[in-house]
Amino acid sequence: MYYLPQPPYFLIAVGLFVGITCGAAFEATLKQKVKLWLNTPASTLADLDLQLPFMGICVGVCVFLASGVQIFLGNGWISYAISLPITIFIAALVWRQLDSLLKQLKSGGSAAIDLDVF
Repeated sequence: MYYLPQPPYFLIAVGLFVGITCGAAFEATLKQKVKLWLNTPASTLADLDLQLPFMGICVGVCVFLASGVQIFLGNGWISYAISLPITIFIAALVWRQLDSLLKQLKSGGSAAIDLDVF
């Protein structure tokens, strides 16, 4: 008898839940750190309390993406092999953009990141 594995619908929900809850924690921590960072110039944003929720977002996105790919491919190893490099690449781009944006905010205030000035 041939056994067809069940699609990982539960992992899709878990990945989405982890991504959303870590995103809320990342938002609150980032707001708090930016206020502290603007008031004291010696403080840094590369602390574990900001990186931990970001890594949680990355893990949630990776599980969500791999579970979605696994529904169509059926193989867990291949789906994680596809989703892990995509997640790492996008996380590196987002972290770099966030760092650049915060440096602009530090140097020129909120007017430096005004997006309507084209």
